[in-house]
Amino acid sequence: MGFYEKYLLPKLLNAAMKSPGMSYLRKKQIPLASGKVLEIGIGSGLNIPLYQKDVQVTGVDPSEELQTYARALAADADIDVEFIAKGAEDIPVADDTFDSAVVTWSLCTIPDPMRALSEIRRVLKPEGRLLFVEHGEAPEPEVVKWQKRIDPIWSVIAGGCHLNRKPDQMIVDAGFRFDEIERRYIEGPKIATFNYRGIARLI
Repeated sequence: MGFYEKYLLPKLLNAAMKSPGMSYLRKKQIPLASGKVLEIGIGSGLNIPLYQKDVQVTGVDPSEELQTYARALAADADIDVEFIAKGAEDIPVADDTFDSAVVTWSLCTIPDPMRALSEIRRVLKPEGRLLFVEHGEAPEPEVVKWQKRIDPIWSVIAGGCHLNRKPDQMIVDAGFRFDEIERRYIEGPKIATFNYRGIARLI
């Protein structure tokens, strides 16, 4: 891991993820989680203060640098969080463990998002819910063209984030059905701000 990835990127990501539009979607979605919660891509922990006080959170993220921020937020918010410093493609947890799974702006970055969704499916209880907020492919062909052009460079400077994945289709392909889904832009450049928010359950 180079200097940029270890020292600069975590600070940049933590700042970028605090945009007003993203914060609004977090505040709308995160309090819906209940019981034992798995958060995929917990990162710097920006969701932590928004959880209900009675949840138990297991946060999975390969970045120990970002988890430094998250641990401080968990202590301040008095939320019970267990941190697992590894990728989401192989979660060291038993089947049917969690009541809720939360993933916010992480499916864009996970190297194998379908494997990660399969793991989420495995560790969710049969009646469990997947709460998600993700960005991805825009609905406008001209914007999609630019997403494809820029994505190779973007993914390098943004820690592996991809602009043009289709999170809604991935979630369906992984064996979930939507209770609700909302697709819309938030403020910012269109190439990076088309968001998908919703709730899904196991089929």
